[in-house]
Amino acid sequence: MSTQVENHSRVLREHFGITPEPGQYIIALAGNPNVGKSTVFNALTGLRQHTGNWPGKTVDNAQGTFTYRQKPFLLVDLPGTYSILAHTVEEQVARDFICFGEPNATLVVLDATCLERNLNLALQVMEITPNVVVCVNLIDEARKKNITIDFPALENELGVPVVATAARKGEGLNILRETLYQVSTGERKSHPRQLVYSPEVEDAVQQLLPNVQRLVDHKLNPRWVALRLLDGDKSFIESISRHLDLQNKVDFLKEVTAL
Repeated sequence: MSTQVENHSRVLREHFGITPEPGQYIIALAGNPNVGKSTVFNALTGLRQHTGNWPGKTVDNAQGTFTYRQKPFLLVDLPGTYSILAHTVEEQVARDFICFGEPNATLVVLDATCLERNLNLALQVMEITPNVVVCVNLIDEARKKNITIDFPALENELGVPVVATAARKGEGLNILRETLYQVSTGERKSHPRQLVYSPEVEDAVQQLLPNVQRLVDHKLNPRWVALRLLDGDKSFIESISRHLDLQNKVDFLKEVTAL
C-alpha cells in the first residue's frame, strides 16, 4: 500500500469513522432533506449497510456497500442539508467529508418537483470537486404535476452528469450505477460550471490564489478555499488546519482571511 493510500485510510478512519476495504470506491451521498436521499441510499445498498455516529458528533453516520461491474463501492450517506457553508454541525460534517474524505464521487440528490431550490447545494458541491453526479429523483412525482425537465440541457448547463430517477420504483438506478462507476474510476471527466461573483470578489480571489495554491497544493480546489477564506469562516480554518496537517500555518490562514 502506498503512503498516499495509507494516509487517506488513516484520515477516513480517524476523522470520519470509515474503514473502506482495499480497492473500494467511496461515494459521498448529499442532498436536501426530503428529496428521497435515503430511498436512493437503500435502493443502491439494500441491506448491506450500518449506522453509527460521526466521530465527536451526535449526527448519524450511515454507510452501505454495493458491487457494480465487479467493483466494490462504499456509499456514505451525509446529513441532509440545504447548504455546505457550515452554519450547522450537519453542514460542517457534509462539507468536511466532501473536502477531506476525498470521495471518488459525490452524488447529489435533487427533487424533480422543486429543482430550482435544490440546485443551490449542487452548485456548492461543484465548487469543491469536479467528481459530481447529479441525481434528479422523484421524477414520478414530477410527471404527476406535469413538470417537464430537459435533462440533456440541464447536464450541459451544469457540466456534470445528470441522471433521472424514481428510486422507490427502481427507475433509472442502472443508469445511476453506471454513471457512478464511470466517474469514480475516472472513465468520465466533468467540467462543472463555476459560479462567477461580483468583480470585487473575483479580484480578491485572484489576489489570494497564489498563496492558497501553495498552501493546499493539489488537495483542495484553491478557488473554493479562497472564497471560504473571504467568508472569514473560522470553522473552515480549523478544519483545513486539522485535516491537512497545517497546524503550523494557522496564523498564516488567519492573516490571509483578514485581507
